[in-house]
Amino acid sequence: MADVTPPLFLIAGGRGSIGRRGPDPLLAQALAGAGVLRPLVAYLGAASGDNAAFRALIAAMLKKAGAGHVLLAPLCGRRADPEKARKVLSDSDVVFVSGGDVEEGMEVLRRARIARFLRALHRAGKPFLGVSAGSIMLSRLWVRWRDPNDDRSAELFPCLGLAPVLCDTHGEADGWEELKALLALSPTGSLGYGIASGTALVVGPGRKVSALGGEVHRFRRRKGGVVPVESLAP
Repeated sequence: MADVTPPLFLIAGGRGSIGRRGPDPLLAQALAGAGVLRPLVAYLGAASGDNAAFRALIAAMLKKAGAGHVLLAPLCGRRADPEKARKVLSDSDVVFVSGGDVEEGMEVLRRARIARFLRALHRAGKPFLGVSAGSIMLSRLWVRWRDPNDDRSAELFPCLGLAPVLCDTHGEADGWEELKALLALSPTGSLGYGIASGTALVVGPGRKVSALGGEVHRFRRRKGGVVPVESLAP
């Protein structure tokens, strides 16, 4: 049976996204993919603690890019309500996964026991898009350090895996250090995508990938270490 899951938009954000006068073209394209005029967007703010000010800022950007209502799927703090979150997510046309902290975001989803539900929604045809940490949460794995002062303490932990890729976002300033650390702990041959500020990686059915907004950097885990390979052009 052919894979009919909708494309996932993994957006880096940054570089003029906030404060832009017109609509963000990457958000606009992702929302247009829902095939609904003024789509209802479920806002999954697990990585940012459902921060209200941050959500208001992002909601305004989403509406400028073509969204209709933007509704919080509440999973954080005293207002956490997993059942209400499931209803918001089910009723939405698109699920938006916010930026913030990847590890904290995945811990929120784990405590709410909602990761399997999100995967089922995507398999059933629900479009998802992420920005920054949200993009990484939609991918396979991420890296953390048990001791921030000891590189040897690095370890991998699972993300949602809706996008069967390894990626990092807007890490160009530090030479993609975290992406390289992620790949160094991955099997030989693993490929990682560095999604620079102002660009996006689109992951479609059959693991087809494409770049939007500019080149997406790529790195490969070789026997001798992690090396850059040809970038993915738009």
